[in-house]
Amino acid sequence: MSPLQNAARTYSVSLSCPDSPGIVHALTGALLGLGCNVTESAQFSSPDTGNFFMRVTVDAPADAAEEDLRAALAPVAARHSMEFTIRAAGERMRTIVLGSKDQHCINRLLFAQRDGTLPIDVVAIVSNHPDLAELSSFYGVEFHHIPVTPATKAEAEAALLALVDALDAELVVLARYMQILSPELAQRLTGRAINIHHSFLPSFKGARPYHQAHARGVKIIGATAHYVTDDLDEGPIIAQETIPVDHHHTAAQFVEMGREAEGRTLAQAVKWHAEHRILLDGKRTVVFR
Repeated sequence: MSPLQNAARTYSVSLSCPDSPGIVHALTGALLGLGCNVTESAQFSSPDTGNFFMRVTVDAPADAAEEDLRAALAPVAARHSMEFTIRAAGERMRTIVLGSKDQHCINRLLFAQRDGTLPIDVVAIVSNHPDLAELSSFYGVEFHHIPVTPATKAEAEAALLALVDALDAELVVLARYMQILSPELAQRLTGRAINIHHSFLPSFKGARPYHQAHARGVKIIGATAHYVTDDLDEGPIIAQETIPVDHHHTAAQFVEMGREAEGRTLAQAVKWHAEHRILLDGKRTVVFR
């Protein structure tokens, strides 16, 4: 093992910019000039939007801080109209989870956080009902009950935003939070709020989607994790899972399988986001797995 590998600090760099010749050369050249070694690289050039996306993992010298990488890449970013993020390996993303009464998705996130497979730090659970207080206490997570009614919706959303700011939360996860965010709140959280849609069936909207699907004899169910936008359930899709079903399955089995899919899909989307593997390309996402 080389001295660099022994003393290295690992960072991920994710970027997007208009596509043009020389981007990879300029980026890797800047990193090499700082003494970095690229250990993982993925890139994509979108033929639809003309944008270029890239994610690299680098081992940097022990004395190279994030600010040094940022300074080294600044001229490249200016030249290519580039937006980029840098994150140290192992850094956990401060996250607030919103829920209502269902526990399966939140439990999945909290368990994965505890066993170290999900690089997030859940700093609070917020709910419009008191039902999740016991689960929050079990995992030692701060719980906030913020009731929501039509008359208090604006006040409740203001309280939520205040909590996001006070706890310095980088990510907000809607884990079966059965409230529709206002367009204003959705815009404030653009790119840092993830929702789990309780179906792979956007045609079956509203209450009891699995029961609707069962009544129609569908052959596939699943779940969709997407970024929150002011277009309800129309945000850029991050991850999806499908499950084949047939006439032998009951509605209760649909629900059970769907819940499992929701938990897996949401956890996967949160993991990719926390590892900065997702880049937005208009209404679509580029995911470097």
